Amino acid sequence: MGAVVLGQLTEVPRPRLVAWAVLVTVLAALSYAANLADSGDTPDDLLYRWSSAIGGLVQYAIILAVVLAIARGIAPATLGLARPRWRQAVARIAVALVTIWVVGAVLNLFLQAGKEQGLVPKEWDPGKAAPFVANFIVVACVAPVVEELTYRGLGFAAVRDTFGNGAAVVVTAVAFGLAHGLVVALPVLTIFGLILAWLRLTTGSIYPTIALHALFNGVALIAAVTV
Repeated sequence: MGAVVLGQLTEVPRPRLVAWAVLVTVLAALSYAANLADSGDTPDDLLYRWSSAIGGLVQYAIILAVVLAIARGIAPATLGLARPRWRQAVARIAVALVTIWVVGAVLNLFLQAGKEQGLVPKEWDPGKAAPFVANFIVVACVAPVVEELTYRGLGFAAVRDTFGNGAAVVVTAVAFGLAHGLVVALPVLTIFGLILAWLRLTTGSIYPTIALHALFNGVALIAAVTV
């Protein structure tokens, strides 16, 4: 069980926990401020715009730079950068994916959470395939890597080393949910965060959480324009 640890584990100093807490608080505040400032309806063609892909890349590059600065000197294995036992991890990824789909479908009957974010287009536009692919790469590849390093990597390790595994699961899940700046969708996002944190805890690695996150986002985007 667990991960195959290839490097020495180190404890995350408490000042790094404080720095991480400040980072995720700022991210959440900026997200909610942006959504509150948006008085009109979100355009339904955001993923068909080159500006969305470029803006997303810049945003994630900044977050990644800050996370790497905070995590400087911390052993990679401590951050979950350890090879998992993939046979067990794949089974858990499958269970986690089905679970979040079922939970999301049930909650969507009452919350209609998918409409709040307004990110996915309503239909496929072959004339805008190129910017869609660029945005797909950002959402399904770049975002999962950066967000998992932020929450299940640095955040999970920092909270765990000070308050224990249980707190790490809950705190990172709530922080992940709040970072999206949504209200109606917050329960779904927080539950997704809990599932990702459980996967991080049981595999000892963030590689399975990146895989699950990327798979979930990728399938959601494809389904939105095809089904």
